[in-house]
Amino acid sequence: MIKAVFFDWMNTLAHPEPDRHENIYQVAQELGVELPPQKLMKGVYKAESQVPEGAPPRWREGEDEAPFIGWWEVLLAEVGIKLSKEVMLEITQRLSQRARSLPWVLYDDVLPTVKILKQRGLILGLITNLFMGSVGLESYLDFVVTAKEVGADKPEPPIFLAALEQAGVNASEALYIGDQYQTDILGARGVGITPVLIDRFDLAPEVSDCPRIHNLTEVAQYL
Repeated sequence: MIKAVFFDWMNTLAHPEPDRHENIYQVAQELGVELPPQKLMKGVYKAESQVPEGAPPRWREGEDEAPFIGWWEVLLAEVGIKLSKEVMLEITQRLSQRARSLPWVLYDDVLPTVKILKQRGLILGLITNLFMGSVGLESYLDFVVTAKEVGADKPEPPIFLAALEQAGVNASEALYIGDQYQTDILGARGVGITPVLIDRFDLAPEVSDCPRIHNLTEVAQYL
């Protein structure tokens, strides 16, 4: 019996405005670089799946450049463009600066879903590597576990185990919903939590070894 539902944050419950691919397109344009917007969403998804530690919002002065270059190499392979290392890092730095001031917006299906889950008496928690504020979810979430406070990023076990401890449930009694296969699905499964992949834009049709939903309201069928 499921007693707790845990969520990823970015692109599961909320997204920046403008969204990641739109922001990348705008910043690249500022530098005279044209990236095909129709391929950027898939490119961002692949990059964050394969090199999550290189996502631009994680950039800080003095950071190791290698993960960020790796992130861009995955994205650019998908969109079919080549850029110099210098341009990749310049876009990364500008995106990092923007990320700190962008507003975050909940997807339309979030509040209706968490209200229903709360009414059912379920414990609700957030497990996130990067948290930018709960934008209206405060009254519904029982806790938030961040990589910074635990000292370990997803998919490492400590961040998931910390959520189980805060919820006071066994792994078999918890469901975890996230949008990234490598960090969310494998991380949750690694500690025995049942994972559900939310694929809002049908970017991961190849995933077949766990439930895959396109809208958060679909999660009710797995409780």
